[in-house]
Amino acid sequence: MWVAAGVAIGVLELLAPGYVFLGFALGAVATGALVALGWVWSFPVALAAFGALSLAAWAAMRRLLGRRAGQVKVITRDINDN
Repeated sequence: MWVAAGVAIGVLELLAPGYVFLGFALGAVATGALVALGWVWSFPVALAAFGALSLAAWAAMRRLLGRRAGQVKVITRDINDN
């Protein structure tokens, strides 16, 4: 079930701009692998693993891919300041 959800979220990622759902897809597939190996034994533990793995995948992708081209740049200095 987790791997199928990961594939479905991955397909949803193809329809969305940017890397919005890819962390969730990777987290779901990794959770499916943990369930298949028998390391996750209950649904609440699987949900916690999914959340932690999704967050880790998102953080890793953010570090590897950097800031997106369309992301807003924060300006801290005004051109009229002396």
